[in-house]
Parts: sequence; structure tokens; C-alpha cells
Amino acid sequence: MGLLVGDILRHAARVTPHALAATLGDHEMTFGELDERSNRTARVLTGLGVEHGDRVTWWGETSLEAMPVFGALAKLGAVFAPVNARLGPAEAAEVIGYARPRLLVVDDLHAELAKPGTGIDAPPVTHQQLFARAAEASSDDVHTPALVETDPHVIFFTSGSTGRSKGVVLSHRVDCLRSFPSLAPETDGGTLCMFPLFHMAGWSMALGCWQSRRPVHLVSTPDAATLLSTAARRRVARLYAIPAVWARVLDEGVGGYDLSSVREADTGTSATPPELVAAIRDALPQTVTRIFYGSTEAGPGAILGAADMARKPGSVGLPQPGVAIRLTDEAEVCIRSELLMDGYFDDPDATAAALRDGWYHSGDVGAFDDDGYLSIVGRLRDVMRTGGETVAPAEVEAALADHPAVAEVAVVGLPDSQWGEVVCAVVVPAPDAAPPDLAALRAHCDGRLAVFKQPRRLEVVDALPRTAATGQVQRALIVERIQSRAR
Repeated sequence: MGLLVGDILRHAARVTPHALAATLGDHEMTFGELDERSNRTARVLTGLGVEHGDRVTWWGETSLEAMPVFGALAKLGAVFAPVNARLGPAEAAEVIGYARPRLLVVDDLHAELAKPGTGIDAPPVTHQQLFARAAEASSDDVHTPALVETDPHVIFFTSGSTGRSKGVVLSHRVDCLRSFPSLAPETDGGTLCMFPLFHMAGWSMALGCWQSRRPVHLVSTPDAATLLSTAARRRVARLYAIPAVWARVLDEGVGGYDLSSVREADTGTSATPPELVAAIRDALPQTVTRIFYGSTEAGPGAILGAADMARKPGSVGLPQPGVAIRLTDEAEVCIRSELLMDGYFDDPDATAAALRDGWYHSGDVGAFDDDGYLSIVGRLRDVMRTGGETVAPAEVEAALADHPAVAEVAVVGLPDSQWGEVVCAVVVPAPDAAPPDLAALRAHCDGRLAVFKQPRRLEVVDALPRTAATGQVQRALIVERIQSRAR
């Protein structure tokens, strides 16, 4: 029988047909409705030529209408390939052309952008057209006998260091395993999802909720007021947000919202400032917080549990059950598990570089402490791109290290709308010396570094965050701290 995503929908509809599967604002969809609409939509897609193994791109805003499209393709054994809703026509045309889909499904907002002459070649069908036909189609279940669990289920597009999209291919088996529900008791409140539906995390959260027959609560935009009001209105049990979004939520303040139902206030990134976790705990004292580390390519890799938060600050925790993590001689984090991607769509060279001997090479640089807890230090190719030029942090650090007012220095790239990244010097002042100013640091670099390599920003700190076992500077954590303070 195998692990098939369509079976998740069938089972939930059979066991709890009237329970909520998803909400967005005032709109709701039950498991019975989701399963039935998926069947009707599958029949329309078949009539439009979509078959087992075909790829279908979906381009739209977060909506409940995306759910039956997702379910229909899973049942047909066709591949769901969502396109970033923020892309313009030219950018979307490049991604869609790369996917070579049988069909492009668009919401009404993107229908104008997909018209002839925009460079998008795939035949489009709008939500309105699709569901008007689906209303007349049979709701009987749809089965695809040739479908097996190792068939591709989704392609998620992720930009690499070159900016060119890469399509991460995930099978039915992998998506079922990644979203397998915990056996621990949960409340019925479901999960509040901040992610858009062109992002893997949005669908992983949805599938995790559906496997445990609980609702996923979507938002159109992840602003603080929308997240907090949705959490209060829907009485959610779990709220997961990346550190940047948690910073917005905490800035908004939770005092005006009834969040007594929230029991899990989770976060995750390659680096999460310990002070952010403390602020979440202060704002939501009834909750536990866990930090998750993973990627589209590898799925969940490590987790730092609530009990370890105080004694392992800056860590991303221990490998998840069934996941093996090792470091190469260059300290690159490599992951092996049943949750890895199949590869990058139509890109054998990138696949061969990322997947070697069963291990996914993440590009992250990590360190283990004596207890086996992983910290993320930075990226293997730790370079910055500023104004189209490449800058190595180590080169800038070497030029600044002998400044008389500098005891320690780390150089990081901070995202910037004008330059791409700006070179930022993070300085621990020398004892009994006044902190240097930016002009002094740049003057110190004259004759040593080209102007574009010189720091454009200065941050003065008491200490640099380092890994406990090896003393390596955690550049990723530095960047996240600076951005959190700025927000």
C-alpha cells in the first residue's frame, strides 16, 4: 500500500468528516469538504490532460482554494509545484519554464500576469474556471493504481547561491514521514501557520495537522496583529514563527489578546538568539519553546528541547529520531535520514554535489559540544556579496585585528536593499580603550583593503558568541541578533 499523501486526506475524511481541516480568516474547510473537492478537482484536471507523473505549477496567494488542487494532484500522482506568489511575470516565467508543467493553475490575482505575451508558455487555468467545472464533476474517490510511495509528490523551488532556481523533489513517502504526527497528547486547537503556501513549511505543517486530524490555521500575511488575532480567535495550540516574525509579535505585545490556549511557541532557524527565547517565555509563560533546524532538502534535522534551552544557548540541539548528523573535515553539516529529498529537478550536477554517499551536504558550518549538541557557526562558502562584489570576512577581519581599540572582531554580511549585503564589523573593544568609530576602522583599512571591502556598518558588543566546545564564532547568530535588535 505504501505511504501516499492522498491517503492522509481519505483517512481524515473517513474518521472526522465534519472536523475543521483548514481556516483562513472567516473561511473554513472540513476534512470531508477537502476530500470531496479534491476528488472533483482531480476529475477536472484529468479532463485537462493531467496524468500520473505530470507536473502542474500553481501560482497564487495563500488561500483555501489551493488545498483541493494540492489534494487532487496527490491522488492523481501528478506533481504539485508551487511558484512564489511574489514573483513578477518574467521571474515566474523562468521558474515555470524550468518546471515544464502540463498545466499552470493560477488564482484570480495572478490570472492577468499569466496571459499570453507575458512569456509564460504553460497553458493556464484559473481557480474560477477550475472550480466551476469541479462543481459539476463526480465526488467519488479517485485512485491511481500505478502510483507508488516513491513517486515524486512535490517540487519546491529554492534559490541557490547563484540566484538560479533549483527544484527540490520530494516523494510521497518523504512528505508522509516528515509530517508524521507526534504520539504525545495534543489539544484540538491546531497549528497557526505563518508560512505562505509556496513554501515547504506551509504544506508540512498542514500535512502534520491533517495526519493528527487537527486544523491548520492560515494567514494572508504574517504581520503581528493578524497572527495574534488569529491565535486568539481560533484558540490555537501551537504557534511556530521564525525569529524575525517572533520579533514583530513581541514588539506588538500580546497583552490585548487571549492566548491562553497556546501551549507550544516554537521557532527555528540556523541561529536563534537566546534572548529572543527568553522574551517569548516572558510573554507566554504557559508555553514551551523548542528550536528546530532543518531545510527543504533535508527536512527536520535537529531540535533543541525546552528543557535544554537555558543550558545550551545558541545551539540547535540534538539530531531528530532517525536522523544522523556528522561534520566533514571542513566542519560542514551533513545529514542522513529517510527524510532527504530525491534530488534537484533536472539538475544532476547540483544533485550529485548535494547528495553524496547517502549524505546531504548542507553548506552550513557546525560544531558539536561535548554532549553532542549541534551549533551552526556559519556557511561553508562564508563570503558576502556587496554591490556585485565578493568579500571574504576573514580578509576584512585580518585587516581590522591590529587596530589598537579592537580586542576581537567578527565580520558579517547584513541584508541590504541597495547593496545586497553590507559589510558589518562586530567589535569587542580593547580593555581600557574607547570603542572605535566606523570612520576610524575604514581609515585603518586604507591601503590594505579595496573600498568595497571596508566595513559600512559597525556594531560594538561586549563579547562574540562562540561555540562551547571549539570556541568558534557563530556568525549566523550574530546576524540574527543584529536583525532582531533592528526590528
